[in-house]
Amino acid sequence: MQLSKILQNIEYTLIKGNTETEISDVIYDSRKVTDGTVFVALKGYNVDGHKFVPQAVKSGASAVVISDSVDIPEDITVIKVDDTRKALAYMSAMLFGEPEKELTTIALTGTKGKTTTVAMLKSILDAEGIKSGTIGTLGIIIGNKIYKTNNTTPESYEIQHAMRMMVDAGCKVMIIEASSLGLKWHRTDAIYFDYGIFTNFSHDHIGDSEHKDLEEYLQCKALLFKQCKKGIFNIDDKVFDRITENATCDITTYGFSEKADIVGYNDNLISKPGYIGVNFKTKGLKTLDVNVAIPGRFSVYNALAAMTTAIEMGISDEAILKGLDTVKVKGRV
Repeated sequence: MQLSKILQNIEYTLIKGNTETEISDVIYDSRKVTDGTVFVALKGYNVDGHKFVPQAVKSGASAVVISDSVDIPEDITVIKVDDTRKALAYMSAMLFGEPEKELTTIALTGTKGKTTTVAMLKSILDAEGIKSGTIGTLGIIIGNKIYKTNNTTPESYEIQHAMRMMVDAGCKVMIIEASSLGLKWHRTDAIYFDYGIFTNFSHDHIGDSEHKDLEEYLQCKALLFKQCKKGIFNIDDKVFDRITENATCDITTYGFSEKADIVGYNDNLISKPGYIGVNFKTKGLKTLDVNVAIPGRFSVYNALAAMTTAIEMGISDEAILKGLDTVKVKGRV
């Protein structure tokens, strides 16, 4: 693919060379650079990819994308952008043929409940006969194959590559855990999600290499709701007003509050041979009597998040009830 096509959705300055260069791949780890690739120099908390530009050039990169000035005497194409992480996301999307256009995309953010809610949504979609792929704490899961990842929300290149694999495998839906750091570091950029879900907010991920304080942590989570069409929110959470104040998406709410669009009530534990879970009822947008195969009030919240999204997607009541009644979450007790 020509570099000009890979760059077509980002603003950049051509420092030298030309953008008609043929590119075989987009690389952000200098150790993986081979002839004909474009190297994107990412800045991390501990490592700055600009230090490895000479190594990338020596390994055969045809072009480099930088945000800081770097002395590059060799005769290769040099592209300068404001933010290389953001550039990587849009370049990767083009490289893999903009797979988001072929999928219904769902992203979840929140301190707790993301992995379980993803499993619940997938179980509901399975019951409806809709094939989906997931990205999150458990890795990238497509069908029976699991691809391990280093982060809950992997780098944008991995996300776009995974989405292309999902399309090729016949998936119609992609569900991703969008961590606050994933949103902060532009890993989910270049995707305008069909649905964004907020589960809850509590103290987490505060430190030198993560978020400087709770306010930054909250604002990074809120970024998702400027990047999706429909937002699904837990109205009972103490930061509901804050997380929605700058949202640009349509808003649908769930919770035990009577103000919610979908209200959960009468939750009771179920214990019978071979089954421990919780039963609850809903009113508002949908009247249902729901069994969930995981006990605890937190499971009701997760189930409400999953079923509210499914209802917005037009999934049948039968699939919602079956999916929640049979859900299993690997690695969660």
